[in-house]
Amino acid sequence: MRNTGIAPTLTLAADEAASLLAGAQDVTLVAHVQPDADALGSALALGLALHQRGATVRVSFGAPEQTPESLRGLDVAGLIVGPEDVPAQPDLLVALDTASRDRLGCLADRVDTASAVLVIDHHATNERFGTHHLVDVEADATAVLVLELLDALEVPLDEPIARCLYAGLVTDTSCFRRADPNTHAVAARLLATGVDSEAVTRELLDTHPFGWLPMLATVLGRAQLEPASVQGLGLVHTTVRLADMAGVRSEEIESVVDLVRTTSEAEVAAVLKEMQPDRWSVSLRAKQCIDVSAAAAEFGGGGHRLAAGFTADGTADHVLHRLRTALHHAPRHQAQPRHGDISGSSGL
Repeated sequence: MRNTGIAPTLTLAADEAASLLAGAQDVTLVAHVQPDADALGSALALGLALHQRGATVRVSFGAPEQTPESLRGLDVAGLIVGPEDVPAQPDLLVALDTASRDRLGCLADRVDTASAVLVIDHHATNERFGTHHLVDVEADATAVLVLELLDALEVPLDEPIARCLYAGLVTDTSCFRRADPNTHAVAARLLATGVDSEAVTRELLDTHPFGWLPMLATVLGRAQLEPASVQGLGLVHTTVRLADMAGVRSEEIESVVDLVRTTSEAEVAAVLKEMQPDRWSVSLRAKQCIDVSAAAAEFGGGGHRLAAGFTADGTADHVLHRLRTALHHAPRHQAQPRHGDISGSSGL
């Protein structure tokens, strides 16, 4: 039976999700558009395990056309294919690190045509758009949930699989600055397989082409601070224009928010990235108090309490005006930030 979008959905424990995967002979794993290391690393780790078990496996994402350069080394088995090579009616579709079907881009229609759709995610705003779900908002990364699945499948950890998972873990925890003791234990397991932590981190976070520097000079030069915004807690924002992106990888564009958010006078950082004239992909980060996922939801986006994103149309000034209003009404928390709320290079 095809997924009509109105059939009852099931929330699964890891062992039940593993049972679904264990019997699959043909599996399509999809990450969100502009995939980060947690999305693509999780998909590739699970894909490698299923490939080793004899299943036909493909991994894909809706955009960009090419795999981000910093993530290409994770695809040791050549599992990544373009959207055009994804079956129109997949047997089993697995969506990883994806809170809503819209985040699948041009592959979103496969949710309706797949025989079954398993959603594996840790975003608090997940819309449970599949037929089966392994969603845990307390997990520091989707990679943690994939490791639980691999354990349930009794897949032995080898270095290529562990490296994919470690890539997701190190980025979604901001190099373990936002990680609980269990996540550190997971990292130890992964490193024990022979993963080179320094090499993985250098490739993902500490290596940029020279073009990154002049792009940053331009983009950071137009940053603005609004101390009275965000309920008096401060907003810092900037824009990345299409002209700024010429010759710069997607990884460099996504890294801008992690620099802007270090502004001490602002609780919230926003980076508006121009997708096309008057269309923006917006990344939000908060330090501690403001639930930016609630603000992003006002635009149809989502994410975590302290890291979220959305897409909006209009001029940059118009989008910023709406964003200020959304942040003014966003929930405010006094508690210390929960682990996993801030992620680096998240694609949000």
